[in-house]
Amino acid sequence: MILSTYDAGSLHRSFGIDLGDIDMGKVESFGVGANWGKVPPGRHSDPHQHDETETFVIVSGRGDLIVDAKRTKVRSGMVIQFEPFETHYLDNTGPDDLVFATFYWRDSPRASRKATSQDRRRFGDRPIFAFSTPPTPNGGLHIGHLSGPYLGTDVFVRFQRMNGRRVWHLAATDDHQSYVAECARREGRAPAEVAAHYAGEIAETLALMDIEPDQMIHTSQDERYPAALQAFFSRVVGSGRVAPATGPALFDGETGRYLYEPYVHGGCPTCGSVTGGNICEECGEPNFCFDLVDPRPTIGAAAPRAGTITRYTLPLHELRDEILEHHHVGRVPVRVRELAGRLFQRDRLDVALTHPSEWGVLPPDEQAAVVPGQVMWVWIELAFGFLWGIESLGRRLGTGWRADAPEDDWKIVHFLGYDNTFYHSILSPTLYKLASPSWTPDVDYHMNEFYLLDGDKFSTSRRHAIWGKDILGPSTVDGVRFFLALTRPETRRTNFTVSEYESVVRETLTGTWQAWLNDLGARVARHYGGVAPDAGVWTPEHTAFLGRLESRLAEMTGCLGQDGYSLNLAARTLTGIVEDTLRFSRLESPCSGMGDWRDEARTVIALELAAAKLLAYCAAPVMPRFAARLATALGIEPPTQWPGQITLVPPGTHVNMERLVFFGSSGASGPGSSEPVAWLSKLVRETLQLPSDRPVADATLVSLGAESMQAIAIQYQILAATGADVAVQDLLGDRTVAQLAREFS
Repeated sequence: MILSTYDAGSLHRSFGIDLGDIDMGKVESFGVGANWGKVPPGRHSDPHQHDETETFVIVSGRGDLIVDAKRTKVRSGMVIQFEPFETHYLDNTGPDDLVFATFYWRDSPRASRKATSQDRRRFGDRPIFAFSTPPTPNGGLHIGHLSGPYLGTDVFVRFQRMNGRRVWHLAATDDHQSYVAECARREGRAPAEVAAHYAGEIAETLALMDIEPDQMIHTSQDERYPAALQAFFSRVVGSGRVAPATGPALFDGETGRYLYEPYVHGGCPTCGSVTGGNICEECGEPNFCFDLVDPRPTIGAAAPRAGTITRYTLPLHELRDEILEHHHVGRVPVRVRELAGRLFQRDRLDVALTHPSEWGVLPPDEQAAVVPGQVMWVWIELAFGFLWGIESLGRRLGTGWRADAPEDDWKIVHFLGYDNTFYHSILSPTLYKLASPSWTPDVDYHMNEFYLLDGDKFSTSRRHAIWGKDILGPSTVDGVRFFLALTRPETRRTNFTVSEYESVVRETLTGTWQAWLNDLGARVARHYGGVAPDAGVWTPEHTAFLGRLESRLAEMTGCLGQDGYSLNLAARTLTGIVEDTLRFSRLESPCSGMGDWRDEARTVIALELAAAKLLAYCAAPVMPRFAARLATALGIEPPTQWPGQITLVPPGTHVNMERLVFFGSSGASGPGSSEPVAWLSKLVRETLQLPSDRPVADATLVSLGAESMQAIAIQYQILAATGADVAVQDLLGDRTVAQLAREFS
């Protein structure tokens, strides 16, 4: 027998409250982990997750148990058990100590099931708001922009909807950025005109990328927005943590102009990299302009002078514990946690929340009188803008969601670049805590690094960019989306080159995916009259391949799920489905025409069609046009629901894939830009992987080693680039490459 009596004096600090062993250290004999716990009035335990199953017994007091943002009232005499990995904490809302006993133990099968569950963290019954970071309307969107937050958010939302979630893609334009005002100065236009013009260009580019947010806010065009933002600022100031403070600042040495953000650059005081004012893109840490190493103005040549100014200021260093607590609630990548750790090593972190400017939203009258000529910093707008987007969406849907009364049940998912990490994941939750202290925001952060172009950063000012509107079109959008998914900088900087993009479209999408699908369609037409056969006799290899497809489905589900979200892995998995199927098809092909094995042969075709169906469903979030067209070619409805298992194409379904072109040329190369013979010769060398100096014009494809699959790849690249439909038998006939080229010249 083990006897333990609650003793408040034996408790120690842990998880933000007081805990102590329930059996005075004899845990092994007790059989499970067990503790007494006490939550004082007005306090709560730290949010956390673990792999154990846990049971609370409430001994005295009352409060709330919050599990994955869902509040449950608890009082003495109640027993509650929650699952592994559920984020939980106890909140004492009563006048007395909330005393409880907790029992926890490891159940590995149960933990494994929960870890792979698609309803982790209650995604299934909560409103989910997925935000792509607001673009600054001082230019269009290039593929560096598109590869990160915008494609990431769009695929995430599509996948979650296929799984029945209530999810919305919310976006905005960052109209009041100082960079908009600077662009307006350069272009000789008003800031509002610039913001409206480029907001239109941004929307057009997103539409070309098949990205259409459910809610788009243009902050300078929304009549209700300024007053709502001012009310938010009043609540922040009303917290008592933000107040006017006089601090150092930089001013132009000739004009006296206040220097910040686009108007000054220098060395980062943390890492030494060249940076603009307020944030370093390399290390992610904020600067305050006056602390830049060797600062220089971006307009004029006079050396800046140091001075002082009074601004509303947030002593961010005083809220370290609140930020640490926030980072324990949702999905917070290690790069975010590491940045916060670096920042809070500083003795002080005073952040100005107002700045002198003629472009922006003024503080409320009471605060504006204290800091005349200053506007609210646009990064306050970032934090508030997310809440305002939810309220604006709710107004359309009739839900009653309010920016000034955010709800714990809201699930917020942010997609952002690393250079915005400080603003999204440290400053914004701090402002939320000040404006709405009773709200515990549950936020997942999905972050990307910089995407390089030919080894250098994309740059609008240096015209070092590939604009979305220049590369995107109906025939290229799937190829662009796939390539960006494959190469986007999720965990490290990656590089875009036109040649690599074209190579992936040519060799992977056209030369492998399309070649297989066309060949499969041709075999269905030749052997089964264009109708999907029913599976016949199964061999061990057939069942093994079905199991492999199930594994690929599970893999893709994990790649796009809320915990392990990765478009890099998703793109590789899509290619893996095709590669697995090609291996299976080649393995089975020797018996495909043997009468004794015809029942087994139709099982092969049925399984390949099942793989094509799986490809259509798994590609739907990433490449929606391709997925819909492939589904139509398979005679099935376009994918709208995520599959739970592998299923065959219904026997008797008409299949039409033999001559379909799924992927078009980027327009960067083709016979129109060079002599047709030279163009086709280059295409043949690349498809057959021949040396670049190998003469091919006077040779036939067969003599060069071409097989049927490679001929099909060449056939559809000719069709995509020229519109000429050259038969495979002609390609594999006795005509030379030069003679073939003359047919479509």
